[in-house]
Amino acid sequence: MSKMKACVLYGPLDVRVQELQVPQLKPDQALVKVKAVGVCGSDVHYYEHGRIGRYVVEKPMILGHEAGGEVVAVGEAVTNLQVGQRVAIEPGVTCGKCKFCKEGRYNLCPDVEFLATPPYDGAFCEYLAMRADFLHPIPDHMSYEAASLAEPFSVGLHACRRAGVKPGDTVAVLGLGPVGLLTVVAAKAFGATKIIAADLAPIRLEMAKEMGATAVVNAQEQDVYKFIMQETGGLGVDAAIETAGSTATNLLAVQAARRGGKVALVGLPPNPEVPFNVFTIADGELDIFGIFRYANTYPTAVELLASGIASVEKLVTHRFTLDQAKDALDKARTDKQGSIKVMVNL
Repeated sequence: MSKMKACVLYGPLDVRVQELQVPQLKPDQALVKVKAVGVCGSDVHYYEHGRIGRYVVEKPMILGHEAGGEVVAVGEAVTNLQVGQRVAIEPGVTCGKCKFCKEGRYNLCPDVEFLATPPYDGAFCEYLAMRADFLHPIPDHMSYEAASLAEPFSVGLHACRRAGVKPGDTVAVLGLGPVGLLTVVAAKAFGATKIIAADLAPIRLEMAKEMGATAVVNAQEQDVYKFIMQETGGLGVDAAIETAGSTATNLLAVQAARRGGKVALVGLPPNPEVPFNVFTIADGELDIFGIFRYANTYPTAVELLASGIASVEKLVTHRFTLDQAKDALDKARTDKQGSIKVMVNL
């Protein structure tokens, strides 16, 4: 077990499956045989452009950060895991010592080592060495694909937690990519009784119903703001969660929230400056929350997905092998209307 296959990004649209050394374990790490890896929008962006904002691919890098697998070896200091355990892999290893880690907001750690974020390699490989406290056991009946979906699901859980979603609330989810669809599941888990989901693609709107949305609206066919007002008796929603990453949906989230409501901004628009109406925000006493990844969500994510709260494997519309990783990335890049979650199974 000295060599392994890995999908390596060399530059825009240039990925190669090649043989690399299996990583050596540190005392606090476990070696995981990767079983399933979801293709994320960030993987596609690095594949297409070679960078995301200030994160630039300057040397060959393994993609992938949504993963599940089986522990095949443990370091000498590891006491919480055993060989043979099935795990969901939380991809951001933090320092544990800074102000943010000590506050429990370790997603803000400035020294985080996040899989497939330059300069750190990711999980499109046969074996991955990971600090053991970021490996979360999953039950035998839970699939490795579901384990990989714990990562985008964690974003939805974190958004709902930050926005204070509670039983009886009305929630709007604006944008139904995998994160948006799993945010629908998260809102359901938090007890929201009305979940309004908006997108442009019929396949995603239908999937939102499967995941627990009580009303869906096609933004190409209807005015989403008017639809939300009709569904809420003119009040607006208790929490508007933006997951599309467009200027229009950022603005819509603020408009759709009721007076005293919450707005959670998950998606990142192409232009970072969005012309919000400050009068609307101040006069309505809106609480606006930025959402960056997640913290303290993985055990809950695993428990909820294992409970069968939603048939999340239905989100996986296309499956590829590691040797077909380029095809997987191209499918996710070029077929946004016909695919939802593209998965690489090893």
